[in-house]
Amino acid sequence: MITEDPKHQDIHEYLAEMEDIPGTRVFTAKRARQGYHMNQFAMSLMKDENRARFKADERAYMDEWPLTEDQKEAMLARDYNRCLDLGGNVYFLAKLFSTDGIPFAEAVSTMTDMEFPQYREMMMNGGRSPEGVRSIRANEAAAAAKNEDR
Repeated sequence: MITEDPKHQDIHEYLAEMEDIPGTRVFTAKRARQGYHMNQFAMSLMKDENRARFKADERAYMDEWPLTEDQKEAMLARDYNRCLDLGGNVYFLAKLFSTDGIPFAEAVSTMTDMEFPQYREMMMNGGRSPEGVRSIRANEAAAAAKNEDR
Protein backbone atom coordinates (compact mmCIF):
# COMPACT_ATOMS: atom_id res chain seq x y z
CA MET A 1 0.00 0.00 0.00
CA ILE A 2 1.24 3.48 -0.78
CA THR A 3 1.75 5.46 2.43
CA GLU A 4 1.06 9.14 2.91
CA ASP A 5 4.68 9.77 3.87
CA PRO A 6 6.89 9.40 0.76
CA LYS A 7 9.96 8.96 3.02
CA HIS A 8 8.47 5.68 4.25
CA GLN A 9 7.05 4.47 0.98
CA ASP A 10 8.08 0.98 -0.07
CA ILE A 11 9.40 1.28 -3.63
CA HIS A 12 8.30 -2.23 -4.60
CA GLU A 13 4.73 -1.57 -3.46
CA TYR A 14 4.77 1.78 -5.26
CA LEU A 15 5.95 0.18 -8.51
CA ALA A 16 3.42 -2.64 -8.15
CA GLU A 17 0.69 0.02 -8.18
CA MET A 18 1.86 0.97 -11.69
CA GLU A 19 0.85 -2.50 -12.89
CA ASP A 20 -2.75 -1.89 -11.74
CA ILE A 21 -3.53 0.60 -14.53
CA PRO A 22 -5.61 -1.19 -17.20
CA GLY A 23 -4.12 -1.12 -20.68
CA THR A 24 -1.07 0.83 -19.56
CA ARG A 25 2.51 -0.30 -19.29
CA VAL A 26 4.54 2.16 -17.27
CA PHE A 27 8.16 2.25 -18.43
CA THR A 28 9.82 1.45 -15.14
CA ALA A 29 13.51 0.79 -14.45
CA LYS A 30 12.73 -2.94 -14.53
CA ARG A 31 11.23 -2.62 -18.02
CA ALA A 32 14.13 -0.43 -19.13
CA ARG A 33 16.61 -3.12 -18.10
CA GLN A 34 14.50 -5.88 -19.67
CA GLY A 35 14.12 -4.02 -22.96
CA TYR A 36 17.53 -2.36 -23.22
CA HIS A 37 18.67 -4.37 -26.26
CA MET A 38 15.26 -4.19 -27.94
CA ASN A 39 15.28 -0.42 -27.63
CA GLN A 40 18.89 -0.21 -28.87
CA PHE A 41 17.90 -2.38 -31.84
CA ALA A 42 15.00 0.00 -32.58
CA MET A 43 17.33 3.01 -32.36
CA SER A 44 19.67 1.37 -34.87
CA LEU A 45 16.89 1.77 -37.44
CA MET A 46 17.60 5.50 -37.51
CA LYS A 47 20.45 4.77 -39.96
CA ASP A 48 19.60 4.16 -43.61
CA GLU A 49 22.01 1.24 -43.94
CA ASN A 50 20.51 -0.53 -40.91
CA ARG A 51 16.95 -0.03 -42.15
CA ALA A 52 17.96 -1.51 -45.51
CA ARG A 53 19.57 -4.53 -43.84
CA PHE A 54 16.54 -5.00 -41.62
CA LYS A 55 14.09 -4.77 -44.52
CA ALA A 56 16.14 -7.25 -46.53
CA ASP A 57 16.00 -9.92 -43.79
CA GLU A 58 14.33 -8.87 -40.57
CA ARG A 59 15.12 -12.05 -38.66
CA ALA A 60 18.79 -12.11 -39.67
CA TYR A 61 19.25 -8.47 -38.62
CA MET A 62 17.55 -9.07 -35.27
CA ASP A 63 19.67 -12.18 -34.71
CA GLU A 64 22.70 -9.88 -34.55
CA TRP A 65 21.27 -8.37 -31.37
CA PRO A 66 21.15 -10.00 -27.91
CA LEU A 67 17.35 -10.11 -27.94
CA THR A 68 15.22 -12.80 -26.35
CA GLU A 69 13.25 -15.04 -28.66
CA ASP A 70 10.04 -13.52 -27.25
CA GLN A 71 11.27 -10.01 -28.13
CA LYS A 72 12.17 -11.07 -31.67
CA GLU A 73 8.83 -12.78 -32.20
CA ALA A 74 6.90 -9.79 -30.84
CA MET A 75 8.72 -7.40 -33.17
CA LEU A 76 8.38 -9.70 -36.20
CA ALA A 77 4.65 -9.94 -35.51
CA ARG A 78 4.48 -6.18 -34.90
CA ASP A 79 2.72 -7.01 -31.64
CA TYR A 80 3.49 -3.69 -30.03
CA ASN A 81 1.64 -4.45 -26.78
CA ARG A 82 3.81 -7.53 -26.35
CA CYS A 83 6.89 -5.42 -27.17
CA LEU A 84 5.92 -3.03 -24.36
CA ASP A 85 5.40 -5.97 -21.99
CA LEU A 86 8.91 -7.15 -22.86
CA GLY A 87 10.53 -3.81 -22.09
CA GLY A 88 10.06 -1.88 -25.29
CA ASN A 89 9.53 1.85 -25.09
CA VAL A 90 7.00 3.27 -27.53
CA TYR A 91 9.29 6.15 -28.47
CA PHE A 92 12.07 3.75 -29.41
CA LEU A 93 9.62 1.41 -31.14
CA ALA A 94 8.54 4.39 -33.24
CA LYS A 95 11.70 3.74 -35.28
CA LEU A 96 10.17 0.39 -36.23
CA PHE A 97 6.86 2.08 -37.12
CA SER A 98 8.73 4.54 -39.33
CA THR A 99 10.73 1.76 -40.98
CA ASP A 100 7.39 0.17 -41.90
CA GLY A 101 6.13 3.53 -43.19
CA ILE A 102 3.37 3.68 -40.59
CA PRO A 103 2.49 6.97 -38.88
CA PHE A 104 2.87 6.96 -35.10
CA ALA A 105 -0.86 7.37 -34.40
CA GLU A 106 -1.76 4.53 -36.74
CA ALA A 107 0.78 2.20 -35.13
CA VAL A 108 -0.47 3.14 -31.67
CA SER A 109 -4.04 2.43 -32.75
CA THR A 110 -3.03 -1.23 -33.23
CA MET A 111 -2.51 -1.36 -29.46
CA THR A 112 -6.22 -0.73 -28.89
CA ASP A 113 -9.35 -2.60 -29.77
CA MET A 114 -10.13 -0.05 -32.51
CA GLU A 115 -9.38 0.40 -36.17
CA PHE A 116 -7.32 3.50 -36.99
CA PRO A 117 -10.26 5.68 -38.16
CA GLN A 118 -12.15 4.94 -34.92
CA TYR A 119 -9.02 5.54 -32.84
CA ARG A 120 -8.30 8.84 -34.61
CA GLU A 121 -11.89 10.00 -34.07
CA MET A 122 -11.79 9.02 -30.40
CA MET A 123 -8.55 10.93 -29.89
CA MET A 124 -9.84 13.97 -31.78
CA ASN A 125 -12.85 13.95 -29.43
CA GLY A 126 -10.73 14.11 -26.30
CA GLY A 127 -9.58 10.51 -25.84
CA ARG A 128 -10.93 7.56 -23.96
CA SER A 129 -13.03 8.08 -20.85
CA PRO A 130 -11.12 7.24 -17.67
CA GLU A 131 -14.22 5.53 -16.26
CA GLY A 132 -13.58 1.83 -15.82
CA VAL A 133 -9.89 2.07 -16.70
CA ARG A 134 -8.36 3.29 -13.46
CA SER A 135 -7.66 0.02 -11.65
CA ILE A 136 -7.51 -3.62 -12.71
CA ARG A 137 -8.14 -4.75 -9.12
CA ALA A 138 -11.11 -2.38 -8.73
CA ASN A 139 -12.59 -3.64 -12.02
CA GLU A 140 -12.18 -7.25 -10.88
CA ALA A 141 -13.79 -6.47 -7.51
CA ALA A 142 -16.70 -4.70 -9.21
CA ALA A 143 -17.21 -7.65 -11.58
CA ALA A 144 -17.12 -10.11 -8.66
CA ALA A 145 -19.63 -8.03 -6.71
CA LYS A 146 -21.90 -7.86 -9.74
CA ASN A 147 -21.73 -11.65 -10.12
CA GLU A 148 -22.60 -12.10 -6.42
CA ASP A 149 -25.71 -9.95 -6.91
CA ARG A 150 -27.01 -12.33 -9.58
